[in-house]
Amino acid sequence: MIRLALALSLSLTTALPALALDRRVTIVNNTGYTIVRFFGSNTGSKSWEEDILGEDVLPSGSSVVINFDDATGYCMFDFRAEFEDGDVLERAGVNICEIATFTYE
Repeated sequence: MIRLALALSLSLTTALPALALDRRVTIVNNTGYTIVRFFGSNTGSKSWEEDILGEDVLPSGSSVVINFDDATGYCMFDFRAEFEDGDVLERAGVNICEIATFTYE
């Protein structure tokens, strides 16, 4: 019983740092085109979920801070930016726990 409690205690202490990481990322648009929709889904998700920008857009030369903390503990996210001219840029496997800024150029 003591071994089980110790093992559980150790696993919780090693899991807590990942849960406590800052998942806010500044998305910068330096493309010359407005981002009209932006999606960020953890790599374990089967869909893009909702457009994070909602009714807003992200003009070129602008940035927005997005909190990607979805309570799953994931650090790896896939990004999808849709632009006013119809272009789409997808980037898989972005480690949001290790970066503070992601720039589209």
